Amino acid sequence: MADEINVLVVDDSALMRKMISSMIEGSRDLKVCDTAMNGKIALEKIQTRNPDIIVLDLEMPEMNGIEFLRERRKRGITIPVIILSSIAEKGATVTMEALSLGASDFVQKPSGSISVDIATVKDHVVELLQAYGSKYRRFNKKPATGSAPAAAGTTASAKPASLTSQLSSLGFGAVKKAAPIVPVRSPGKIEVVALGISTGGPDALRVVFSRLEPTVKVPILVVQHMPPGFTLEFARSLDKICALDVSEAVDGEEIVGGHIYIAQGAKHLEVERQGTKVVARLTSSPQVSGHRPSADVLFGSVALAYTNHVLGVIMTGMGKDGASQLGTIYREGGLTIGQDEATAVVYGMPRVAFEMGHVMEQVALENMGKRISQITALSHL
Repeated sequence: MADEINVLVVDDSALMRKMISSMIEGSRDLKVCDTAMNGKIALEKIQTRNPDIIVLDLEMPEMNGIEFLRERRKRGITIPVIILSSIAEKGATVTMEALSLGASDFVQKPSGSISVDIATVKDHVVELLQAYGSKYRRFNKKPATGSAPAAAGTTASAKPASLTSQLSSLGFGAVKKAAPIVPVRSPGKIEVVALGISTGGPDALRVVFSRLEPTVKVPILVVQHMPPGFTLEFARSLDKICALDVSEAVDGEEIVGGHIYIAQGAKHLEVERQGTKVVARLTSSPQVSGHRPSADVLFGSVALAYTNHVLGVIMTGMGKDGASQLGTIYREGGLTIGQDEATAVVYGMPRVAFEMGHVMEQVALENMGKRISQITALSHL
């Protein structure tokens, strides 16, 4: 089909190329346009096969994944890249280097470089390919010329499906807007920012954090859906580009201003008041909204601890995590903002929150860091 997302699979193992290709070909709206055994061959095939997205291994001969990403950046290639690689001893460090070089997201191979059980991550891989691939097609590709005549009942000049329609095809149903929330108190001076984000997050957070003003004096707590073993290195990578200190949250540590705390993978992040201070609490309680860490857990916790002194932020992500409890922040008198449809890789989480009436203002990705800085700088509201 002409509207299928073309995927280039890059892996040094012939078996893995075959298994990954089979996994992709069996999924709706995806097509493997070609494969390559290393980065050098992939660069050649980009010119002729015109992929919409690339699945990339990191450990390959002649030109590995990191070298490929460096050359991709040098050549100005903007085709999104999803890392699909095994966990090595330094896997998290290398993966974060890949993200810093422009890779969009990553998925772990479940059992080493040759993963015969690769199908266990199929749903996640397909989700990322559909999300990033469709966004790339929307903004970077023109309709093909000389295409086949339109099928009966359609017109060749029909407009492409809206993003809402595309999200519906990925499993999102209509969301009925809830009754307007009536806050129990007026907004107060912002003392904490709580941010929930998922698919598209690694890229988006780099943009947001690189644009935060160094004058931000409140703590920022972040739930980014990410597996255990990666959030520490993710925090370190963000710390290099942010004016504020960024670290992985530690159970029991005091939450202080001007610091960003990233929730640990597979641990819920909550806050608890202890006298005059607030501390982080990490728990292994069951998943909420399908996730651990969960943005809903974080939002509910900060609303309880800080009442009307919270800025809640919900950004790109599949599903609805955070949408419900963002309403609790709003109800307690806090402020809420959500990423807009145009700049979200997946307008899922912010869409559900917006349609529930829990988002007070929608903000484009490129303006999010500045807007957070502006709101937290207000001495009173």
